[in-house]
Amino acid sequence: MTGKVLVAYGTTNGSTAEIAEAVAAVLRKEGFTAEALPAGDVARVTPYDAVVAGGGIYAGRWQKDARRFLRRHGKDLARRPLWLFSSGPLDASAGERDIPPVPGLKRAMDRLDARGHITFGGRLQEGAKGAIARMILKNGKGGDFRDFARIEEWAREVAEELAAEKV
Repeated sequence: MTGKVLVAYGTTNGSTAEIAEAVAAVLRKEGFTAEALPAGDVARVTPYDAVVAGGGIYAGRWQKDARRFLRRHGKDLARRPLWLFSSGPLDASAGERDIPPVPGLKRAMDRLDARGHITFGGRLQEGAKGAIARMILKNGKGGDFRDFARIEEWAREVAEELAAEKV
């Protein structure tokens, strides 16, 4: 094992990308070779010993590039340690309780034997893409609800599990 970890993400407005970068930074700090890449840019997962994949939640579904990543690389993802994260709630709920994965993601988790999933708060700011996002912002419901201390804590837990497996 080389200790290489891929953190792939599907994002529309950049919030999930920033979470993925934070996860990769913690993994590097913990001694792994980790890189965060947009899910649509990943040609192969075989060079990696483990994968963390994340996607924003939009209208009850994981972001499309993240969904496609799991489908496209499913066979190889099922053969290595895999953790998943979602970002999306535009309120404090993700920090107050465990929010389960959306149904389509839950099915993928079962199929791929994912080690775990966590939902983090999201961010929606002026200039966001999409009619629904603009409507949410117009109604004053935007903001940044990400908790980077919690994100980093979760990434350290992933690193501990990987270290125990000698990945």
